Amino acid sequence: MPWTKVYSNKAEFEKALSDNKDLRGLAYKDALLEATSQMLESDETVFVIGEGIDDPGGVFGSTKGLHLKFGRERVMDSPLAENGITGVAVGAAVAGMRPILVHMRVDFIPLTIDQIVNHAAKWRYMFGGKVSVPVVIRSMIGRGWGSAAQHSQSLQSLFTNIPGLKVVMPATPYDAKGLLRASVYDGNPVVFIEHRWLYEHMGHVPAEPYTVPLGKAVTRRAGRDATIVAVSYMVYESMCAADILKNEGIDCEVIDFRTLKPLDMPHILESVSKTGRLVIADTGWKDTGIGSEIIARVVEDGFGVLKAPPERVNLPEAPTPASPALEKAYYPGKNEIAAAVRRVVKRG
Repeated sequence: MPWTKVYSNKAEFEKALSDNKDLRGLAYKDALLEATSQMLESDETVFVIGEGIDDPGGVFGSTKGLHLKFGRERVMDSPLAENGITGVAVGAAVAGMRPILVHMRVDFIPLTIDQIVNHAAKWRYMFGGKVSVPVVIRSMIGRGWGSAAQHSQSLQSLFTNIPGLKVVMPATPYDAKGLLRASVYDGNPVVFIEHRWLYEHMGHVPAEPYTVPLGKAVTRRAGRDATIVAVSYMVYESMCAADILKNEGIDCEVIDFRTLKPLDMPHILESVSKTGRLVIADTGWKDTGIGSEIIARVVEDGFGVLKAPPERVNLPEAPTPASPALEKAYYPGKNEIAAAVRRVVKRG
């Protein structure tokens, strides 16, 4: 069984390591790096392409040194031509390769939307299942350095609306490694979204290759009074909110849904059937977001188990500000999640 506890920093994890000698710790960025390196080592059809992947920083450390180890024919830095390199990756996937395409920010993916929506997502259907498009598109969300409106967006809900695409957002180092490998070998195009605040987070990561199945949620914390369904960095904020609420006598269950498409609704419905209350903690906006879909499906399939109307915790309906002070107010966290849970408990 994987080590499911989450840690927000190295100090916390090292303390846990001292009590669990069998654990092997890696940062999120290093888990991605290890997964990629192992696939490049064992499978000649795997290659990496993207802007800045051979930079000394290596995409926040997640591709660091790969071009030196495997050469530029396998790890290819590309020009600033998002649409073009996406076409290269999609074409290579159809031809039998397994490309890992890195777009440094999810904000850049709209430049490639024709390649992803009209080609990668459609070709298996259009060719009657005779064509696979095993391309993984890695991209990043999250604030930092005053990145503001064009470099801090959480656009994952755009891709969940497209038949033929899968969308993955791992929260832990264990899942980052296992889900990346599963995505590469899934046979379908996968949009793989990472939160930049997670790259230094520590967790248990086995040295050997392994996969985490797509479309399977995981319970990070069991509880009886309310279900918090979270994704990506909001899993950590939800765990902190659950700690706060525990001191107030409110016992929260925290579910990390890990894959946005396909959604593991049976897992979510099972939890809501137990607690009767639901809060969604997402990194994106509220209108037509993934929280809307989860709530709609809970209402469709389990309306009778709800004791109170569900709530969503999301970004404000405005572009991301650049000012650090405004950023601090803009991004919701543990306090907003805890307040939402208090409201649903009070209502029923």
